[in-house]
Amino acid sequence: MEKKRNIAILGSTGSIGRQTLDVLAEHPDLFAPYLLVANRSVELLAEQALRFKPHCVIIGDESLHAELCRRLEGTGIRVLSGSKTIAEEVTDPVIDTVVTAMVGYSGLAPTINAIKAGKDIALANKETLVVAGELITSLVKQHGTHLYPVDSEHGAIYQCLVGEDPSTVSKLLLTASGGPFRTCSKDELQYMTKADALHHPNWNMGAKITIDSATMMNKGFEVIEAKWLFGIDAADIEVVVHPQSIVHSMVEFIDGSVKAQLGLPDMHLPIRYALGLPGRLASAGRRLSVSDYATLTFERPDMDKFPLLGMAFEAIGRGGNVPCVMNAANEVAVDAFLHDRIRFTDIADIVERTIAASAFVEHPAYDDYVLSNQEARREAAAMLNA
Repeated sequence: MEKKRNIAILGSTGSIGRQTLDVLAEHPDLFAPYLLVANRSVELLAEQALRFKPHCVIIGDESLHAELCRRLEGTGIRVLSGSKTIAEEVTDPVIDTVVTAMVGYSGLAPTINAIKAGKDIALANKETLVVAGELITSLVKQHGTHLYPVDSEHGAIYQCLVGEDPSTVSKLLLTASGGPFRTCSKDELQYMTKADALHHPNWNMGAKITIDSATMMNKGFEVIEAKWLFGIDAADIEVVVHPQSIVHSMVEFIDGSVKAQLGLPDMHLPIRYALGLPGRLASAGRRLSVSDYATLTFERPDMDKFPLLGMAFEAIGRGGNVPCVMNAANEVAVDAFLHDRIRFTDIADIVERTIAASAFVEHPAYDDYVLSNQEARREAAAMLNA
């Protein structure tokens, strides 16, 4: 009988984390949830621990440690807290795969530690590659680990590339739903509320990534992520708006042929694929019926209406610490929008001004990323308070 793989889920109470646990529950003979990590969702983390019986749980917010201990008293489950502890515990020799589903910059340090400890990474935290793609990919190569994409778009590209010679790839085509404001005019965007932006037409995601989808910053992040995952220039990556979210991405080859991966807009699919590699995991879930989608449409993104997408292309073109600065400013601006402090259109303005005001580091080391992140956050916060 094949040995169960011990899985650590960083961000187990978020959308990706919860769906990862669904997949693990489908295949209890193959996977064991070993470590579950959440930031502040102490009640849900305790519920997950009682159901899945992991070896250890960690709550990022140390002030909630006592509450988590109380809820899990007598279970024998180790209860820990703090961001430093998360980065340490992912190196446990028993862990085989780390699913990184924490939101934003917070996923960087534990991902680096996990790679250095030889763990395979199922990457759902796209900011890790946005902030420090060059560092992460070099560490993966150095330590002989694997980086498996969990994003539906990058999982689709990965599938399209299986068995292909990388030198025959001419272009990657990342599909985007267009978000909730695809048909709005540019002038209308300034009046859009938090409730409007959180109403995604196709996907059920967390608040941060849903706002990033509405601004198309999320797709910009995916362009940067694709560059590092697949070793292709950003100039050879094209974003295509596909409102139905059935074609998850495509690859064009030098002979002119295009391969596409199709599926329902359901994150269980790319999670299942990433965890099942090099094979595929069976599923009793709902299947795509092509006849239900008589029309699949594609259109160019409106860079004028969604300037953050263009900024992402510019950021990866400049390189260095610019994507790190962009990510930090975006996190601050999105948080401000979610707390009703700024308008929707102010998000792009704050990101652009923060990039312009930040010092450029052409060849950043890890400490440079840390400083760039801190300084960009201070700069963006100062703009909010000006």
